[in-house]
Amino acid sequence: MTRIALLGDRSTHRSHRELDALVPRLRDELGVEAEWVATDAGIQVAAYDGIWLVPGSPYADDSAVLEALRTVRTTRVPFLGTCGGMQYAVLEFVRDVVGAPATHAESDGVSDDNVVVPLACSLQGEERLVTPVPGTRFAQWSPEPFVGMHFCGYAASPTAIETLVAHGVVVGATAPDAGAEVLEFPDHPFYVTSMFQPHIGASAGRAIHPLLAAFLSAACR
Repeated sequence: MTRIALLGDRSTHRSHRELDALVPRLRDELGVEAEWVATDAGIQVAAYDGIWLVPGSPYADDSAVLEALRTVRTTRVPFLGTCGGMQYAVLEFVRDVVGAPATHAESDGVSDDNVVVPLACSLQGEERLVTPVPGTRFAQWSPEPFVGMHFCGYAASPTAIETLVAHGVVVGATAPDAGAEVLEFPDHPFYVTSMFQPHIGASAGRAIHPLLAAFLSAACR
């Protein structure tokens, strides 16, 4: 059976309750075993077919999260990062691939080298129209605009996005107030992040989002 890790610090937040509702559906409908792994529990990346860095930042162990990101990126383990997962993927990439100073305004404080900054308009519990960018991998999986749920107050800065794009990262979708909504990272079979949370609606029986389906397919391969 395919195994994926939900890397994050489980709480009673709605986002995590929806993940809990998704877990048995993945097992019963797709034959995928998903299990929570706390960020301070010492994840063994090689034990899983895919890693999903789930919402809920700042994490209990940011250093462990960044190390796990470095491992999945360099060993080509399928990876999905949503909300906080997207923010930390940006942080790790700028530090380790671009080789530039990079901090997170929420966990490190506001400074000139913040690559993750407060959103001008908080998207806590907000829906936005997500528009796929034609020609991207994301547009192949999800070609039509759709409404995505957000629980985030921080995002990659416009300057950070420019730096990422200059180093091969592709913006796969955009949304009002969110800017870059999906990022596709280069030189990897599946390393994709999103600001919207594709699992919201699992408890109501909503169909598995195409982004999740693509990630799970990569993990199964």
